[in-house]
Amino acid sequence: MKLLEGKTAIITGATRGIGRGIALVFAQQGANVAFTYSSSEEAAKSLENELVALGVSAKGYKSNAADFTEAQTLVDQVLESFGNIDILINNAGITKDNLLMRMSEEDFDSVIDVNLKSVFNMTKAVQKTMLKNRKGSIINMSSVVGVKGNAGQTNYAASKAGVIGFSKSIALELGSRNIRCNVIAPGFIETEMTAKLSEDVVKGWADAIPLKRGGSPEDVANACVFLASDMSAYITGQVLNVDGGMLT
Repeated sequence: MKLLEGKTAIITGATRGIGRGIALVFAQQGANVAFTYSSSEEAAKSLENELVALGVSAKGYKSNAADFTEAQTLVDQVLESFGNIDILINNAGITKDNLLMRMSEEDFDSVIDVNLKSVFNMTKAVQKTMLKNRKGSIINMSSVVGVKGNAGQTNYAASKAGVIGFSKSIALELGSRNIRCNVIAPGFIETEMTAKLSEDVVKGWADAIPLKRGGSPEDVANACVFLASDMSAYITGQVLNVDGGMLT
């Protein structure tokens, strides 16, 4: 029996990096996958085909989770196509790094909108369905930076710390209806974004991690499978650091 057999998941920002890794592992575990993307229709179609080839239903939606109305519309469309929503993974995120003295108001606001406001929008949009079902698992993507902070990332750290506070509050609000809300805080995960870093920078990161390596999108995806599945039925309001021991 696959761990997510018959469940339907929404994953935001899934055409690359961690989101793509989650979508593929979820499909391997039997979940039907509705995912969002912001621009690349080609990447979305490619992922959709890969997921369907794994024997599940899958569909990509061009949708901006940072827009309240678009989030509501997306959930309506997913319900129409898939019939239900069991799992929400708020993964969409951006960075616009700079020291505070050089950071523009626009760069602060856009990171808060995409990384934090989107979590509010999507959670509010799926809440009605999960309340009716009296069950559901919401998994919100934070970061080790949201736990400990990082110079040059005040906007990103604020957004990811906000995700933690929001998630703990949702866990308290919705726990009586058997709706769970947990957070994953990835550390240094090797994706297309980190591939642009120099070898020396990557080695510097790895040396500071007890496991002496960066993580993979699959490492994060496996943690998501656990929190989305019935194996974690008694876990809510928690932050799971997937960081190779970085914050130990």
